[in-house]
Amino acid sequence: MGAEQGNWYERHLLPYLIDLACGQKPVRRQRQKVVPLARGRVLEIGIGTGLNLPHYDTARIEKIVGLDPGLAMHRFARKRLKSTSLAVELVGLSAERIPFPDGSFDTVLVTYSLCTIPDPLAALKQVRRVLAPGAKLIFAEHGAAPDASVRRWQDRLTPIWSKFAGGCHLNRDIPALLDQAGLRSTDLRTMYLPGPRPLTFNYWGTAVAS
Repeated sequence: MGAEQGNWYERHLLPYLIDLACGQKPVRRQRQKVVPLARGRVLEIGIGTGLNLPHYDTARIEKIVGLDPGLAMHRFARKRLKSTSLAVELVGLSAERIPFPDGSFDTVLVTYSLCTIPDPLAALKQVRRVLAPGAKLIFAEHGAAPDASVRRWQDRLTPIWSKFAGGCHLNRDIPALLDQAGLRSTDLRTMYLPGPRPLTFNYWGTAVAS
C-alpha cells in the first residue's frame, strides 16, 4: 500500500472498519463488564470512535478526558457524545505522552487499545503516573493466547494484520505488560470470545499501582 493510498485508507475507511469490528456484540458485552466501574475524573486511553460512551454510569462520572491520536475517529466520538450527558474532552495524543500531572485521575480506562499503541509499556508507565492514590486502571483487551498453536498463528499473522488494522498486534502479553509497568491486578479474567481464536483471546479486570 503506497503512502497516498495508506493515508486515504487511514483517514476515511479505517475508522469505519474499526467502529464496525469493535462494536460487535461479543466485544460490546466485554465493554459492559468494565466501563460502568469507572468513577470520578476519568482518563480513557484510545477513546477512538466513542464506543464506550453509552456504557458509562453517568452518576459516577465527574469528567472524561479521551486520549487518541486518531483524529479521524474523533468525529464518530463527537456524534456519540450528543446522545449522552457526559462531559468529555478529546485530546489528540498517544498514551506514551499523557499531558497531565501525576495523580490526576481517579480512573484510567483502556479497552482494545493496548494492541495498537506503538510502545504499550511506556503508555502503561504513564498510566501508573497519572493514577491518583487508590485509583484504578480498568481494562479489557485482546492479546496473546495461552494455547501454543493459537499463539503461533498470532505471531505469524501480526505483521500482516497490523498493516491493515491500524497497527493492531494480536500477540501482546497483557499481564506481562501490566507487571512490567508496576501495575498489579487481583481480578484478572480471561476467555476466548466467539470468532477466530487468534483474534479473540481476551483479558479484563482492574489494576492498581504496585
